[in-house]
Amino acid sequence: MKNIGVIFGGNSPEYKVSLESVSSILKEIDRNKYNPIMIGITQEGTWYLYTGSISNIEKDTWHFTNDCSKAMLSPNANEFKLIVFGQNRMETIHLDGIFPVMHGAYGEDGTIQGYIQLSNIPLIGCGVLASSLCMDKYRSHLLVEEAGIKCAKGCVFTQRDKQKIKEFCNTIGYPCFIKPLRAGSSFGITKVESPLNLDEAINLAFEYDHELLIEEFIDGFEVGCAIMGTQHLVVGEVDEIELSDGFFNYEEKYTLKSSKIHVPARINEKKAEEVKELSKKIYKILGCSGFARVDCFINTKGEVIFNEVNTIPGFTSHSRFPTMLKHVGYSFKEIITTIIEGALTNENN
Repeated sequence: MKNIGVIFGGNSPEYKVSLESVSSILKEIDRNKYNPIMIGITQEGTWYLYTGSISNIEKDTWHFTNDCSKAMLSPNANEFKLIVFGQNRMETIHLDGIFPVMHGAYGEDGTIQGYIQLSNIPLIGCGVLASSLCMDKYRSHLLVEEAGIKCAKGCVFTQRDKQKIKEFCNTIGYPCFIKPLRAGSSFGITKVESPLNLDEAINLAFEYDHELLIEEFIDGFEVGCAIMGTQHLVVGEVDEIELSDGFFNYEEKYTLKSSKIHVPARINEKKAEEVKELSKKIYKILGCSGFARVDCFINTKGEVIFNEVNTIPGFTSHSRFPTMLKHVGYSFKEIITTIIEGALTNENN
């Protein structure tokens, strides 16, 4: 049986989303094959080996229990160890692989991936470069555009550029989107309908990053494509987000209060195949491995326009990523197993 370190939590606005995703994974992981070693990181950044119940993770009380011992990964290459600190003693646990289930900053941006790769423990999911690139919405667009794939027009600004921001918004027109350059789950994103809302949107975006991205509004709808693997790619059914108003913000992503997800997307087979092929191309351009979700827009002309890649998409049983793969025959348990085995058998290398 393989010991799989499953890392969750973290110092990120998406801390609670991570708890939801990891709870689902821990419930469904094949325990005949894998022994999950739960490694929790508090919002303050403290690492623990957690040995308690999954229900305490769901309730976010896990770090208040007696089931926590301070821990850290050994950075020494080829030791493959989690170091656990107890009372007047130090223990180690061998790890055959590490599955980071952390969303947003420090989880999807290459930070935790770099630490794991320093230890040389097999990493389950995208590596340092792909994670960092995909988190940076502007620079990922530059690379994808170089390959001839359409992206939304956009530009990056810092806090010193407030006058330039206003000029750029006037150039691309309203509505437009103002986003933190590196954030997930739609935190800090505003659809700006007029100059009257601009200052508030700018200030919100800067709460989540020191750079912001302004993008043109794409008149159309959003589709997603789930992908697993590195050399041999498994592609899920394309899904579609139907919005009744506004955009797919944090509340809509996790409550679907006024929106719907259609799987398969309400597009013809030819267009669905185009989205899949384009998504695979983007996945490879950005160096993704293991798994990711590629999101695009289809505008009113029927053109497919790249939006972003989520290298650690939501992983609850009802999340978009597993739902798309379910429609091509993969159960939630099989998805987890496929992803883990891809890393342990070096298919991701």
